[in-house]
Amino acid sequence: MTFNPTDYLPYDFANRRHIGPSSSEMEDMLKVLDVPSLDALIDQTVPKDIRQAQPLKFGKPKSERELLWHMRQVAEKNKIFTTMIGQGYYGTVTPPAIQRNILENPAWYTAYTPYQPEISQGRLEALLNYQTMISDLTGLEIANASLLDEATAAAEAMTMAERTAKSKSKTFFIDENCHPQNIDVMKTRAAPLGIEVIVGAPEDMVADDVFAAVFQYPGTYGHVRDFTDQMTALHEAKALGIVIADPLALTLLKEPGAMGADIAVGSTQRFGVPMGYGGPHAAYMACTDALKRSMPGRLVGVSIDARGNKAYRLSLQTREQHIRREKATSNVCTAQALLAVMASFYAVFHGPDGLKAIAQRIHRKTERLVMGLEAGGYVVEPKLFFDTITVEVGALQGVIMEAGRKERINFRKVGKTKIGISVDETIRPAVLEGVWRAFGLSLNRDDFEAGYTRLPIEYHRTSDFLTHPTFHHNRAETEMMRYMRRLADRDLALDRAMIPLGSCTMKLNSAAEMMPVTWPEFSNIHPFAPLEQVEGYSELIEDLSQKLCVITGYDAMSMQPNSGAQGEYAGLLTIMAYHRSRGDDQRNVCLIPVSAHGTNPASAQMCGMEVVVVQSAVNGDIDLDDFRAKADKAGDRLAACMITYPSTHGVFEETVRAVCEITHDRGGQVYLDGANLNAMVGLSKPGEIGSDVSHLNLHKTFCIPHGGGGPGMGPIGVKSHLAPFLPGHSVTGGREGPVSAAPYGSPGILMIPWAYILMMGGEGLTQATKVAILNANYIAKRLEGAFDVLFRGSKGRVAHECILDTRPFAESAGVTVDDIAKRLIDNGFHAPTMSWPVAGTLMIEPTESETKAELDRFCDAMLSIREEISAIEAGEIDPKNNPLKNAPHTVEDLVGDWDRPYSREQGCYPKGAFRVDKYWPPVNRVDNVWGDRHLVCTCPPLEEYLEAAE
Repeated sequence: MTFNPTDYLPYDFANRRHIGPSSSEMEDMLKVLDVPSLDALIDQTVPKDIRQAQPLKFGKPKSERELLWHMRQVAEKNKIFTTMIGQGYYGTVTPPAIQRNILENPAWYTAYTPYQPEISQGRLEALLNYQTMISDLTGLEIANASLLDEATAAAEAMTMAERTAKSKSKTFFIDENCHPQNIDVMKTRAAPLGIEVIVGAPEDMVADDVFAAVFQYPGTYGHVRDFTDQMTALHEAKALGIVIADPLALTLLKEPGAMGADIAVGSTQRFGVPMGYGGPHAAYMACTDALKRSMPGRLVGVSIDARGNKAYRLSLQTREQHIRREKATSNVCTAQALLAVMASFYAVFHGPDGLKAIAQRIHRKTERLVMGLEAGGYVVEPKLFFDTITVEVGALQGVIMEAGRKERINFRKVGKTKIGISVDETIRPAVLEGVWRAFGLSLNRDDFEAGYTRLPIEYHRTSDFLTHPTFHHNRAETEMMRYMRRLADRDLALDRAMIPLGSCTMKLNSAAEMMPVTWPEFSNIHPFAPLEQVEGYSELIEDLSQKLCVITGYDAMSMQPNSGAQGEYAGLLTIMAYHRSRGDDQRNVCLIPVSAHGTNPASAQMCGMEVVVVQSAVNGDIDLDDFRAKADKAGDRLAACMITYPSTHGVFEETVRAVCEITHDRGGQVYLDGANLNAMVGLSKPGEIGSDVSHLNLHKTFCIPHGGGGPGMGPIGVKSHLAPFLPGHSVTGGREGPVSAAPYGSPGILMIPWAYILMMGGEGLTQATKVAILNANYIAKRLEGAFDVLFRGSKGRVAHECILDTRPFAESAGVTVDDIAKRLIDNGFHAPTMSWPVAGTLMIEPTESETKAELDRFCDAMLSIREEISAIEAGEIDPKNNPLKNAPHTVEDLVGDWDRPYSREQGCYPKGAFRVDKYWPPVNRVDNVWGDRHLVCTCPPLEEYLEAAE
C-alpha cells in the first residue's frame, strides 16, 4: 500500500490515553470471547431495559494542549489574595522537593491503600513518620494515619468518646471558641445518634452533665488557654476531654497530653499542604493508649516478616467497618494518605528546630502586627495569642474589609464590629504594612521589635518532640530526595504494574489531568474567600456538576462529601431529612444486601437507621423474595434500601428495576452505591433506572488518583425531590447541616475529573466503559477452566470485574487466597481484592486503562500459579515448603542460603515477572498476628532498625 502524505488519518489521542488496548488488540480479544463486536459484547452484558436512550454528548473532546489552555483561562478567573482569614486554613510553603517528588510523582499518587504490606513498605514508613509526628506533638501515645478533615475528625472524636466514656450522659459539650465549621459538622453527626450538644464558654462547662467535652486550641478568635482544670474535672466525672489543636502551635505551646486530654484532633494542612479552596488535607487523631482499639481510621504498626526483619503493616484491622459492618462505629474508608505523607515529609524536611523556628517567626510577626494596631488606638483581643487576633473596629468593619481587599488581603469578618486576622508562614513584613494601611495607619515595620511577651512562660511547651533520628537526618535536599526515592522504590504502584482491584478502579491518572492541581490559582485559595475571587472555581464546579448530572440522570449534585463513604452518609442524611419534611419520622429501616460494600451498613448506622440485611440468591443476585418480605415487614418504617449496581459480584442484575419499585411502593427511597459507575457511564444512568440518590467515587470512575489511601471525593447526585435536603454550609447556605469542613469538600482535586471528561468527551467516556467490560470478560475467559468464575450474567458475561473462586485450593493443596496474593507479588503484580465480597475469593477489575499485553501478563501469572497448585495437588511439590507458601521472595532469598525444594529461579522469577525490571519486595511475608500482639505505632528506636539490618 502506498502512503499518501495528504491522507487524513484520524487518531484519537484522548481515548488512547485512557483506553489501553488498540483497535487490533480489541479485535483479538473479541475473537477469544467469540463475539463479533464490542457492541455485541455490551448487548450480552448490560440488560436492554436499563440502557440509556441517548448517547452522551459533551461536544468535541479537547486535546491536551486545548485542555491546558482552557484550564489556564479558568484558573486566571480566580484571584490570589494574601489570606489572613484563618479559621483552620492557612497559607503554607510546600518545599519544591516535596511538591515535585511526592505530590507530582505517580510513584506516590497512584499507589493503593497498603492492604498488601510487603509491597507498601515505603508509604507505610512515611505514614508511620506521620503518626510519630502527631503522637509527639500532641503528647498522646497513639495516632492514626489520617482522617478526612478537621471538622469530621472532631465529629469522629465525639462519637469515639461517647462509646468509650464511663459517664452515662448523652450530652456533649462544645467550646464556643471552636471554628464554626467544626461546631456545625459535630452537630450534624450528633443529631441522628441522639447526642445532645451544648455550646458554651469553657469556664461554664459542667463536667458531671456530659460524657465528653471538646476545646479548640488556640481558639478560633485567637485565645490560648490551658485546659488542665477542665480535663481534671471531666475525669473526675468519668467523662473524656478532647482538644482540637493546631500542630504548628504545639511546637511552642503546652501539648494536649500534658493537659490530660484523652483525644486530640486537628489538621496538618499548614504542614506544606496547599489550601486548595478547602482540601484535600490530612486531619489527624491521637489518643491515650487505653482508647486505641476504639480509634477510627487506619493505624500503621511495626511487625516482623518471615525472616524476623522489621516490617510495617496496618494494625488492628478488625476495627474497620468492612469487617464490623452494621456494628461499626465509623464508616471511615478513604483517608488522606497522600496529604499525610506530604505533611510527614514537611516535618522530616524541617525537623523539630525548623518547625519551631517557623512557629516563632509567625508569632513574632503577629506580635509586631498587634503592636502597630495598638499604637494606632485599636483594641486587640486576646492578650495572649499564637497567630490569630480579633480587632474591635466598630462601624468601620466594612470599610476596613474593603481596604484590605484593595491591598489584596482578605480578613475575617467577626460579628458586626470585629475583624479577625491570622498570620502564617507566607506573610512577609511588607504585608504587615499593608494591614496597617487597611486600618488607616501609616507605620513602618522597623518601628516595632517583637519578642514573646504575648506567649507567657506558663504556656510554653517544656517537652521534646520529634526526637527520632528520622526527623534529624535528611536535612539537605540531596538526602531528602534520596530518602523519598528509596521509599518510593520499596512500593509497587500503578506506574509499575496493573493493580487489578475489584470495586476500586485503579485506572490511569493522566499527567495532563494532574497538572492544574499545583497551579497557584487553584491551590492557594482559601475556602472562605469572597465569591468574586473564586469565579474560576465556581465555573469549574458548576460545569462539572452539570456534566455529572447528565452522566448519571440525576437533577442536582452536592460536591461536599470528600470520600465515598462520606457520600453514603450524606446521601442517607438527605433521605432522612426528606422523610422528616413529610412527617414520616418513623421511617428508619434501611434494607442492605449481604453483598453490599462494608461502608454501607456502617453509614446507615451512623444516620441512626436500623439495618436489615437482605440475602443473596444462589446466582449472587439480590434475593427478590427476601427483599420483598423484609420490605413488607418494615412497612411504613421503610426509609431506604442501599444497593450497588452493577453488583459487587460483578454482574448487571436484571431485577434492579423491581428492587426500586418494591422500595418506592412502600414509601422508601433507593440509594444506589456509585462505586461501580465505571461500568455504567454512557450505557446506563442510575437516575433513570429507579434510584433516588448515589455517591460518585470521583477517585475511581473519574480519575482522581488513590494516593495510597486518599484523597478521594464522593459527591452525591439526587433526583429533584431530594435536592432541597442536600448538605448545606454556613458559607453557601442550605437548610441542612454540613458533612465536611469546606463547602465543596476537597475542590483542590476537582480539576482532575473535569479535565478527564473534557478530554474524553461523551463518546470517549462511553468507549472507556465498554473497554472496561471487555477487559474484565477477557480475563475471565482466559482464566476459565483454571479458576471458577463465581458469578455471571444470564448470558454468561461479567460486568467490569469478575470473582475467581480460590476456596477449593485450601482443601486440595492447602493453598489460601493469601498465598496466591503473595505469589502474585513475585510476578510483579498487586493482588486483586481478597476475600470480598465472598471470603476466600479474588475479585479482579482490570479497568479500561490496561493494554492487552499487561492483561496477558497477568493471566500468564495466574495460570502459572495454578500450575504450581496443581503440582502440590499431584504431590510433586512439598505442600508446606513451596513457592506459594514462601512468597513473596526477596533479594535476600536470592543471595542467601537456599534450602528449599525448588530452584531460586522458580521462586524469584516466575512467569509474568520482568527479568530486567523485576520488582523486588523489600520484606518477606509480614506476620500480622505478631504485629497486633506487639503493637508499636510510632517509629521504633534506631537500634531496632540496626538490628533488623544485621
